[in-house]
Amino acid sequence: MCGIFACHHHPNVAAFKPKALQLSKLIRHRGPDWSGNVTKNSTIIAHERLAIVGLDSGAQPLVNDDETLILGVNGEIYNHRVLRKELGDAYSFKTQSDCEVIIPLYTKYGLDAPNHLDGMFAFVLYDAVKDRIIAARDPIGITTLYMGRSSKQPGTVYFASEMKSLVEVCDNIISFPPGHIYDSSSDELTQYFKPSWWDGEKVPSTPLDYSAIRTTLESSVRKRLMSEVPYGVLLSGGLDSSLIASIAARETARAQKTSTNGQLTGVDEEGQLSGAASWPRLHSFAVGLPGAPDLLAARKVADFIGTVHHEHTFTIDEGLDALHDVIYHLETFDVTTIRASTPMYLLSRKIKAQGVKMVLSGEGSDEIFGGYLYFGAAPSKESFHEETVRRVKNLNLADCLRANKSTTAWGLEARVPFLDKAFLELVMNIDPAEKMITKDRMEKYILRKAFDVSTYGNDASLSEEDRKPYLPEDILWRQKEQFSDGVGYSWIDCLKDTAELMVSDDQLANPKPHWGDDVPETKEAYWYRCMFDEHFPTKTCADTVMRWVPKADWGCHADPSGRFVKSHNSAV
Repeated sequence: MCGIFACHHHPNVAAFKPKALQLSKLIRHRGPDWSGNVTKNSTIIAHERLAIVGLDSGAQPLVNDDETLILGVNGEIYNHRVLRKELGDAYSFKTQSDCEVIIPLYTKYGLDAPNHLDGMFAFVLYDAVKDRIIAARDPIGITTLYMGRSSKQPGTVYFASEMKSLVEVCDNIISFPPGHIYDSSSDELTQYFKPSWWDGEKVPSTPLDYSAIRTTLESSVRKRLMSEVPYGVLLSGGLDSSLIASIAARETARAQKTSTNGQLTGVDEEGQLSGAASWPRLHSFAVGLPGAPDLLAARKVADFIGTVHHEHTFTIDEGLDALHDVIYHLETFDVTTIRASTPMYLLSRKIKAQGVKMVLSGEGSDEIFGGYLYFGAAPSKESFHEETVRRVKNLNLADCLRANKSTTAWGLEARVPFLDKAFLELVMNIDPAEKMITKDRMEKYILRKAFDVSTYGNDASLSEEDRKPYLPEDILWRQKEQFSDGVGYSWIDCLKDTAELMVSDDQLANPKPHWGDDVPETKEAYWYRCMFDEHFPTKTCADTVMRWVPKADWGCHADPSGRFVKSHNSAV
């Protein structure tokens, strides 16, 4: 990941430049490898770089030959090799950066350029000839982006990878909506990502195809191994991270048989990976309190798939000590996100210290498959599908935000194969009756079956490698354990107990006036909101936050922890 800061139509951009560089520096943790900036007309784009692809020549902002197009990007474009070939000689590439393709795509397709990208991204591009800036964010919002304005300068618009870079200069800030593009020429945000399942009203009816689920997810993981630096996998021992780790271990072994030979790293037209850098064996990373259920399960998976496994523990006190910093980096006061982000934040620092810049992670599976235990209360397939769509739409304010900011706090990049565009299109169009939790089918049943080699019998199309089990049986069929629970049940219990000490009954009963109708319902939520206010005291900042809660009208417990769902089987 990288960090971007941009300002367009500033009344005195030369005088503003020193301040712009200070604001960009606030997000240097996202890109500690290099800083760059370009000023043109009344626009400035600043960039903090984390070098993963195009190490020697990918410094940003990127510019075209006559320096009339200036680009700042935070992201990874997995199909850049294919796009370069399609574009032919129409554009003279200056770097091996995967992101440079955005410049010729804009020249050729204009505002439709993001639809040609396969990856996670947030970018701003300035067209000096038209004095026009455009900004876009990936379809699901894996990569963070904020947009701001100031009432003192109504014609100026700001963009930044994190909200903290905008607070000082903007009194109106929004989380840039995923799947949208902004055009300063019209001063409008337009949705470019419009999949068939997006409105949630039309219930899909595509028949289930286990083989398609397996091969499409494998392709998604393969794309995300595009890297010129060592990478690893986050391994909690749950189904999602374990499957990603298992596939990545297989793909890494295959990638070891090829060498870069000066090639661009990435996948070709046939979806084959080349030029990926890694250690001889895949490294996996797990975190938890001593004896946590996730640590035990992760160790079993690592032994089974043959990764070099790194097990990191943290103490309750270390977690509590990190809360202020976690909230500063996450820019949220949501209870679920903070609970889960703190262990991930602590682990990310350890991973970066071990020489890794990129990891694969399992976010998104529960949203697209309806894997949270409360989905077991869905009254119909129609409501089940509607809830999966709602969860996917909110990922940018929940699990994607957590995965992005917990890792980038330490200059680490997290990639999420379950949110690949092709995989989303496949799974979100499956008849939701196949996904429902019943007395005969546990959560994410069809994902488990897709990677259960016994499902395919004597299918002659499977290679010898594909016939090998992906995971131990008890891991493949392990019940959902939310990350904040799996790191050790005492973690959430201690947060609640500490909140009881930090917040009085009188305080809870008398919320602060500036909170308006957004009132915390528990002492833990009240405590987090107070810490958030210390960093981000304005209402416009608080308005960017979404609370993750189960669906109340399905009879769900008020606490978002999966432990409070009746179907949960305690691991301890």
